[in-house]
Amino acid sequence: MAEQEKKSKPEDQIQISTFYLGDTLCGIDITLVQEINDNTNFTGVPLSADYIRGIMNLRGQIVTVIDQSKKIGFEPTVLTPKSRVIIVNAFNENTGLLVDQIADVIVVDRKRIKSSPSNINGIQGEFIKGVVQTDNNELVALLDINVILKEV
Repeated sequence: MAEQEKKSKPEDQIQISTFYLGDTLCGIDITLVQEINDNTNFTGVPLSADYIRGIMNLRGQIVTVIDQSKKIGFEPTVLTPKSRVIIVNAFNENTGLLVDQIADVIVVDRKRIKSSPSNINGIQGEFIKGVVQTDNNELVALLDINVILKEV
C-alpha cells in the first residue's frame, strides 16, 4: 500500500497531525495547526463553559484554551509533562486545543479516509469527519475542528 501512495499525486494526499485524547488516537488536518505549545499555564475564566480550561498569552495574543477531551464527551484532561496545546486557526481566530499527548504527522491518501461512524471510543459522530487506518493498523479519528469550536 505504501508503494501505491508514492504514486499518488500530492493533491490526493493529506497530512494529519495526530494526538491522543485519553487512549484514543485522533487527528486533524495539519494545515489547521499554527503551532504546538508545551505551555500549560492557563488563567481560568469565571462563568465560562466547563470545557474552557482558560486563556493563555501567546506572544501578546490572548488565546482561549479548550479541553478537547471534555468538549467531545470524555473525562477532563489531566495535565502531565506530555500534555500539549495545539494552536489552531478556526473562524479567523487562534484557539488552543489541550491534548494528552502529541503523536506523529502521517500522510495518507484521501481515498483511505472512510466515512465517520456514529461514534469511536465514545466520541460522538458529530465531531468526527472520518476515520483512517494507519500503516501500523491504528485507527485515527479525524476530528472536525469547525464543529468542535463552533460554540467556543
